[in-house]
Amino acid sequence: MKKNTRKRLAFKDYFQGIINGDKVILAQAITLAESRLKSDSVLAEKLVAKLIPLKNVSIRLGITGSPGVGKSTFIEAFGKYLTELGKKVAVLAIDPSSTKTKGSILGDKTRMEELSKDPLAFIRPTSTGNALGGVANRTREAVLLCEAAGFDVIIIETVGVGQSETAVRNMVDFFLLLMLAGSGDELQGIKKGIMEMADGIVVTKADGENLKKATQAQADFTHALHLFQLPESNWQARVLTASAIEKKGIAKTWEMINDNLAFTQSNKFLQRNRQLQQLTWFQENFELALKESLRKNVSIQKEKEKLERKILANEITPLHASKALFKKFLSAGNRG
Repeated sequence: MKKNTRKRLAFKDYFQGIINGDKVILAQAITLAESRLKSDSVLAEKLVAKLIPLKNVSIRLGITGSPGVGKSTFIEAFGKYLTELGKKVAVLAIDPSSTKTKGSILGDKTRMEELSKDPLAFIRPTSTGNALGGVANRTREAVLLCEAAGFDVIIIETVGVGQSETAVRNMVDFFLLLMLAGSGDELQGIKKGIMEMADGIVVTKADGENLKKATQAQADFTHALHLFQLPESNWQARVLTASAIEKKGIAKTWEMINDNLAFTQSNKFLQRNRQLQQLTWFQENFELALKESLRKNVSIQKEKEKLERKILANEITPLHASKALFKKFLSAGNRG
C-alpha cells in the first residue's frame, strides 16, 4: 500500500502565490501554519516573517453571537455588501471540534454558499482543535496571510463559547455582537462581560413579526450600554437592527464600523490597540512554546505521571504536586 505523504510547495511558490492573491495557495499556506509538523512550522514561520512587511492595511472584524442568532447568514449578507463595494473579504470561521474525535463541523462554506462563490471573497473554516477559548491556535497567522494576499476586510467568526469572545477581541479592530430578540439574549446581553467588549451590537432577524421585538431589544440594549463606563477607546457602542434576508441594516453596520475606525484613528487608540495585539501574540506564542517543551520533556512527563498517581492516592494535594513539578522543571532547565 502506498504511503500517503503530504505535498508542500517550495517557499517561493507560497510567497509569490500569496502576494498574487491566489486563494488556493493562501488556503494551503494557512494549512501549513496550522500544521503541527516541525518542518511545516519552520516553513510557515519563515513565510509569515517575510510577508509581514508587505501585508495590506486591512480592517479586522470579530463577529460573535449565540447559536441561532444567524451569524453565517448575517456574515454572508454583510460580505456580499462589501464585495459589491469592491472590497476583498476574507472570513475565518472558527468551528467547534470534539475533544474526543477531534472532528469539527466545518460547514461555513455550505452555510455561506453565495459568498463562497464570490471572486472577491475567501472563506476558511478552521477547527478549534485543542485550542482554548474557541479560536484556532494559528488564527493570528491566518489573519496576516490574508492581509498579505490583499484582503481589505478580515472577519473572524467565533463559535460563541465563553472565552472565545475575549480571545478574538484581542485580535481585531472592531468587535461586533449579534443578538436575537425574544430568545433570552436581552437578559444575557445585559451581563457586563460581553456587552463591555462589544464596539457595536446588531439585533438580527429584524423583519416580519419579529420587527417589533427587535426594535424594543434595540432600545433595551442601548439603555444598558449607557449604564456602563466607556471603554479605553472612549467609543460609545451603538445598537442597530438588521435583516439579512431583506438586506436591511447591513449598510448602517458598515457605516458604524467606519465611524468607529475614524474615531479610534483620530485619538490614536487604533494604533495602540494593534501594538497591544502584537504583544499578546508574542505572549501566546511563548506560552505555546513552553507547553510544547513541557510535553516533549520525558523526565517532566514521568514526574507528572508519578505525581498524578500520588494525587489519586491522596498522598499529596494538587497544589503541592504542581509546585513540585514546577521545581522539577526549573532544575531541569538549570541543568540544560
